[in-house]
Amino acid sequence: MSRSIVVRNMKKWIAVGALVALLPIAAGAQEAEPGAMVIDVPQSSSVDDLLEKVRQGFDVQSREDAERERMFESRRGEQEQLLADAKAREARAEARSQALEKDYQEKEVKIAELEAALEQRMGNLGELFGVTRQIAGDARGLMEASITTSQFDRERIDFLESLGASKELPSIDELKRLWYEMQREMTEQGKIVSYTTDVYTPSGIEQREVTRAGVFSVISDGEYLLWDPNKQQLQELSKQPPARFVGTVTEYTAATDGLTGLAVDPSSGSLLAVLIESRGLVERLQAQEGGAVGNVIMGLGGIAFLLGVFKMAWLFIVGRKVAAQKKTSTPNTGNPLGRVLAVAKDNPEADREQLELMLDEVVLRESGKLESLVWLVRIVSVVAPLLGLLGTVTGMIRTFQSITLFGAGDPRMMAGGISEALMTTMLGLVAAIPLVLLHAALANNTKKIVDTLDEQSAGLIAQQE
Repeated sequence: MSRSIVVRNMKKWIAVGALVALLPIAAGAQEAEPGAMVIDVPQSSSVDDLLEKVRQGFDVQSREDAERERMFESRRGEQEQLLADAKAREARAEARSQALEKDYQEKEVKIAELEAALEQRMGNLGELFGVTRQIAGDARGLMEASITTSQFDRERIDFLESLGASKELPSIDELKRLWYEMQREMTEQGKIVSYTTDVYTPSGIEQREVTRAGVFSVISDGEYLLWDPNKQQLQELSKQPPARFVGTVTEYTAATDGLTGLAVDPSSGSLLAVLIESRGLVERLQAQEGGAVGNVIMGLGGIAFLLGVFKMAWLFIVGRKVAAQKKTSTPNTGNPLGRVLAVAKDNPEADREQLELMLDEVVLRESGKLESLVWLVRIVSVVAPLLGLLGTVTGMIRTFQSITLFGAGDPRMMAGGISEALMTTMLGLVAAIPLVLLHAALANNTKKIVDTLDEQSAGLIAQQE
């Protein structure tokens, strides 16, 4: 009984020893790289066989451990060398860092000394430096906007720009150049110079001979040119200013000696730009700023004026014929007085009352012909101001509608209604004033002829027995 127990215990210990011996082998198999040989655990058929295999496993493990120890021992010197190299590099880097730190501190001290020396030597030159940069910047802005830049190249602009942006003290030559450019600009402002330069037109760039009147105006081919400081170029105007200004250009160009006038723009182009944007009466009429009411006024006024002129010419011819008829006793039925005289001549046997009625009838008929269309001129002369007032009301209604919708912040939103109100008022007065005068002239001429007819008919009646 006890022997069997001992045998079982021995088997247990042998199994434990075999497992302990095989654990390194299994661990080595797990740590092996993919594709390496996998060591199979040997299968034992008996306790003695298992014991032998355990002993063999202990031998293999011992040999591997010894091999590892030899490998570690052989690489100890290499690791020590690597450690020594790393410590040497660290020492060199530390030494270089200390040298750079020392050099940095020395240069910091030197820079401070040099800055103090520079500040001491500059003295008042620092203020001169600031003033020079400010003057160069101001001069650059003035010369870019000046018309003289169209005559000279951009070298002076580039010089002033670099001088204004420089962080160094200006040299004597640069100060002299700054003085020279400012002096030249002042001198050129009082000259009238002709030169050839590029002019930008709707069809492209053209080389033209232009005349510069100081820094105020530039003319070419009898027209004004505009200097654009943003694009740095001379431009042909889309529309010339009013004729009274362009006329001075023609007179100046045609003059050969002596003094002649030339309209100039003291604002160097600002007033000229405003003038070409402003529209005259004809342009406003073409743009129909008066609206529908304005068109009605112009239509009625034009028709009434043409009829009035035609009537005036006809009355003038009739008046000449009546005046000629008064100088002869032979009736001419081609004029009103001749037809009145012809009635008296054709009825010599009529008594006074009968002749008076006949003459009154002829005078009334001729008076109707003479006074025809005069009423139309009179009516239009009265209606035109009323239509103008109507246009004023409609224009102001538009203005208040714009204020209601968009507010009063932008005056341009109200400009259309105000323009219509003013244009219709002006058109009404422009149509009414000449029509009133024309109606007065027509009425006067008609009255003269009718008075002549009444006078002659009264004379004929007085002569009748």
